[in-house]
Amino acid sequence: MIDLTVKGIDGSDVPLSEFDGQVRLIVNVASKCGNTPQYEALESLYEQYKDKGFTILGFPANDFGGQEPGTDEEIAEFCSLTYGVQFPMFSKISVTGDDKHPLYEYLTSQPEPVGGEVGWNFQKYLVDRAGNVVRRFGPRKPPLDPDVTSAIESLL
Repeated sequence: MIDLTVKGIDGSDVPLSEFDGQVRLIVNVASKCGNTPQYEALESLYEQYKDKGFTILGFPANDFGGQEPGTDEEIAEFCSLTYGVQFPMFSKISVTGDDKHPLYEYLTSQPEPVGGEVGWNFQKYLVDRAGNVVRRFGPRKPPLDPDVTSAIESLL
């Protein structure tokens, strides 16, 4: 996995190495998207597997249809109050275009079918314990879909 330090949604510096050894689902999220209700399923997935070495990393992005217009503080409040999100959330980034965040440069540069450009909000990248990006799930693939849960379980 790429060795980066990212900004937590609270403004703190968070080295991604903090999650080394865990299975990770990296998701670009948005508060005003048709897929926003996936937060509920993501939180359920996190609660189900967090004690087995799994985490979700949520990266708010406003790249598609202006669907994440809020500040980090507004996003954190929305996620907490509306969906009870406990998994790690990070400062808003760009996941596409000229100002694409280095993490997403890395994720999207992986060979197909794992890599490839982010198509919309709630695209999911699955990373194994060794830091290898092993699967990509499209924005419309529900987090609790058997394809997703079986892929996670196979890595735990």
